[in-house]
Amino acid sequence: MPRIYLKILFVLFSFHLAAQQGTREDYIAFAQNQKAKGDYIAAIDYYEKALALDPESVSVLWEYAECLRLYKDYRKAEEIYQKVYDKEETALYFRSLFYLGEMQKYNGKYEDAIETFKTAKKKYAKEKSGYLYLKSKQEIEACLWAKKALRDTADFQINPLPGTVNTVDSEFGHSFFDNRFFFSSLRGDSSNLADEIYSVDYKNAIYKIDRSFEGKEEKQQDLYTGKFHLGNGTFSLDKKRFYYSLCTEKEEGMHCKIMVAWYVNGNMRSIDTLGEIINEEDANTTMPFIAKFDKHEVLFFASDRVGTKGGLDVFYSYITDGTQFSKPLPVEAINSPDNELSPFYDSIDKKLYFSSSWHYGFGGYDIFSSDFENDRFQKPENLGLPVNSPANDLYYFIHRDTSYFSTNRLGVNYTSNPTCCTDIFSYTIPEPVQDTTPVAVVEQIKMTFEELNKKLPVTLYFHNDIPNPKSKDTTTNVNYIASYEDYMGMIPQYKKEYSKGLNGQKAEDAQEDIESFFTEYVEQGVKELEIFRDLLFGELEKGHSIVLTVKGFASPLAKSEYNVNLTKRRIASLANYLARYDKGKFKPYLDGTHPSGTRLQIQEVPFGEYTADKTISDNPNDLKNSIYSRVAALERKIEIQSVSFLNRDSVNYLTVTEQLKDLGKIDPAKKYELIFEIQNSGKTPLDIEKLEIPCDCNTAEISDMHFDQGEKGTVKVTLNAAGYTGKLVKSVYVHVKGSSDPLRLVLTGEIK
Repeated sequence: MPRIYLKILFVLFSFHLAAQQGTREDYIAFAQNQKAKGDYIAAIDYYEKALALDPESVSVLWEYAECLRLYKDYRKAEEIYQKVYDKEETALYFRSLFYLGEMQKYNGKYEDAIETFKTAKKKYAKEKSGYLYLKSKQEIEACLWAKKALRDTADFQINPLPGTVNTVDSEFGHSFFDNRFFFSSLRGDSSNLADEIYSVDYKNAIYKIDRSFEGKEEKQQDLYTGKFHLGNGTFSLDKKRFYYSLCTEKEEGMHCKIMVAWYVNGNMRSIDTLGEIINEEDANTTMPFIAKFDKHEVLFFASDRVGTKGGLDVFYSYITDGTQFSKPLPVEAINSPDNELSPFYDSIDKKLYFSSSWHYGFGGYDIFSSDFENDRFQKPENLGLPVNSPANDLYYFIHRDTSYFSTNRLGVNYTSNPTCCTDIFSYTIPEPVQDTTPVAVVEQIKMTFEELNKKLPVTLYFHNDIPNPKSKDTTTNVNYIASYEDYMGMIPQYKKEYSKGLNGQKAEDAQEDIESFFTEYVEQGVKELEIFRDLLFGELEKGHSIVLTVKGFASPLAKSEYNVNLTKRRIASLANYLARYDKGKFKPYLDGTHPSGTRLQIQEVPFGEYTADKTISDNPNDLKNSIYSRVAALERKIEIQSVSFLNRDSVNYLTVTEQLKDLGKIDPAKKYELIFEIQNSGKTPLDIEKLEIPCDCNTAEISDMHFDQGEKGTVKVTLNAAGYTGKLVKSVYVHVKGSSDPLRLVLTGEIK
C-alpha cells in the first residue's frame, strides 16, 4: 500500500469514526479545513453532509456554492447560488447575485444571465466605479454579444489530444521542441483512492512526450521539486533557455514568479529566477512566452504588478544578450479590470493571442487576438466558436499549421464533475478548395450569402422625429452615427423624463429600464452594424453586387403619412453613413461608379407606424409615454433585414421601382388599384413561377410571366378593405423560378 495512501487514511480515520455519528458542526469544521487547503472535493462532500442535517442554513449553502464554483461544477453551483440569493438577496453575501449570473453565463443560459446581471447592476449601483457594478454592466453586453455570436460557428472540427496526454486530471499545453511536446499537468501524489479518501497534495508539473503523442509522457524531473507548482514552459529563440512559472500556494491564492533554465541535451541546468525587473517584488508574475517581436527577442508575460488595470495584465519586455530585460510595457489595448492570461505572439501574422474574462465572450475565459498594426496593438477580437465556449478556454498557441488550446468545456475527461478539469484540444482550418466550375461558383455565393445573413437583422434606433424634425422630406443629409451619438447623449434626459412623478424604487426601476434599453438595443445596434459593415465591404471587394432590404418603423405620435416619410429619412441616414465611412470607401458602390461595375443598392421598405405597438401613447402632451418610454423608443428604428446578390448569371434578380405604396386614409367602401413597376435587373432571362397573395382582400395580375434581361413590366394589385379597421399592411410576393427569395410588394394605409 503506498505510503501517501496510509498517511491520508490515518489522518482521516479518526474523523470517519466520528463522521458516522457526526454533528453538523463536525462536518462544517472539516469542510472548512479542506476548503482552506484547496481540497474542494472533500469540502463539497462534507458540506453536503452538513446540509443533510440542516438544509436551510444560508451560511452552509454559501460555503457549499463557493466550493462548487472553485471546483468548476457550474451547473450545481448555479443551483446553490440561486438558493442562497433567494434566502438573503445579497444582505449577507454581497456577491451571491453576481456569482449566480456568472454561473448562468458559464452554463450558456444567456437570457437568464442578462436578467440576473440587470438586477445585479441595480444592487451594486451605489458604487458605480466599483468592480461589481462595472462587471455586471459589462456582462450584460457580453451576454447580448454571445447570443448573436452563437450563430457564427466556424466550419471546422476541434479534437482532444489522445489519452497519452489528456487524463482525468488537468492538462494545458505550451510548446513543441526537440521532437517533444511540452505541457503541464496538475496531478496528485495518489489517484483513484477509495471512497471518501482524498488526495490533498496536488502539484502542477511540466511533462514532455514525443511530438506524435505516442508512447509515455515523462516528467521533467530536473525541474520538479515536489514543493512548488511548475508550468507555462517556453523556449528562447536560440532554444538554449527554457522559461517557466514557479508558483506557491498562499492564503490569498497562487503566487508565481518566472524562472529560467539552460537546456542542454534534453536536461535543464543552472536554474535561476529572473530579476526584479520582471519578477517585481510582491507581484504575481507568470505565463511567460518568448517571441520575435518588433525585430527583437521579447518576453510576454502576465502580472498583477503595481499599475495594472485590475487582476493580471499582459506585459512585454525586450531581451538583450539573453539575460538583460528592458522595463516591461503593458499591452494597453487588451488589458482590462479582469485577468488577461496566457499570451502567445504569432511573429508571422503579427498577432497576439491571449485569454480574458472581461472582453465580450461566451463565458469564463475566452481566447482573443489582437493585431499589431501601425506600431500598436489593436482592439481584441474573439476567436469565436468552436474555439471558445461557455467554459474556460486558455493557453492558445500555434505550431506549424495546427492551433492548440486548453479548455474545461463539456466533453473533457473527468471522474465526477464534467467541467472540473482541463484538456488540450487542437484544430487545423482546411485550406479552401478553389473550383472554377459554374456549380462551385453558385455554391460559394450561397455560402457567402448565408454567412452575411447570419448577422441580420441589424437594428438601429432613433430619437423621436429624428432626423430632420418637423419635415415632410423623404431624404436627409444626416449621417446615422451622428444621430446615434446625439441619441446616446440624451440618456440622462430620458431617465429624468421617464421617472418623472415616481419615487424611491419605482423611480430607480424606471431609470434602469431606460438605461438598459440604450445598452441592450441602441449600443448593440451600432456594434452589430460595424461587424456587418466590414463583412459587406469584403463581399463587395470580391465583386459581388448586393442589394440590402432595409425596413423603417416609427412610433405612432405623428400622422401615418408623416411617419412614412420619417422612416424614409431614417433609411437615408444609413445610406449616408455607408457613403461617408472611411473616406467614402462604399460610395463608388452606392453610386454605381466603381470600375468593376459592382454595385450596392439599398431597397427601402418604409412601414411608418403601421406595425407599431398599439398600446403606445400617441398623445403629444404625454411626452413621458409617447417619447421617453422604453416601449415607444423600441418602435423608432430601421432594420437591415436581408441581403441579396445581384450580378451572378445563376441568380435571378427582379427589382421594383417602389416597393411600398402608402394609400393614406382608406375608404373601406372603395376598391383601390395600385401599379408596381418591376424589372429584370439580372444578367439572364427569368421566369415568374407564381404570385403569392396571403390575404383574400387582395388580387394581383402580372403583365408577363417571362422577362428578358433588362425587360420591364408591371404588377397590378387590387385592394378591397371591406370589413377591415385600423392600420393596414398587406403584401403580394412575386416568386421567380430558381430563386428562394420572392420579391415582396407592400401596400399600407389606415382605414377611416
